[in-house]
Amino acid sequence: MASIDLPRALQDYFSFAETTATRGGRRFSITLPYVRPDGLLDKVQWWYHLSPAKEKALGESAPHILRVEAIARFTVHIERWLQNTAHVMYGDGAIPQVRLQEQRATGSQPLGWWSQPTPPLWRRSLKP
Repeated sequence: MASIDLPRALQDYFSFAETTATRGGRRFSITLPYVRPDGLLDKVQWWYHLSPAKEKALGESAPHILRVEAIARFTVHIERWLQNTAHVMYGDGAIPQVRLQEQRATGSQPLGWWSQPTPPLWRRSLKP
């Protein structure tokens, strides 16, 4: 089952921002808001940095080049996050929704990242 079932490309749901530039360079963020299964609004963010040296080397198109790279990485991150947590992103509205995938053929319900927490390493059994 596909992890993303949206009427538009995932990137169409992103919002973009730039913080105030510093001597260390420029910082940008990409944000994807979504509605969790419990109905609460949440977000996933991706931050990236453009140093003065990199901006000088890449020229005027540096912010655009980094933005394209960041969008590609963020998209892969979201797809992996959904797969690893057994969730699906769907919806027809301006803000996508996330829910657990249907029960698998075995009949077991996959756990989401906000479900039962993973026990600490010292509590896990090392025996097979």
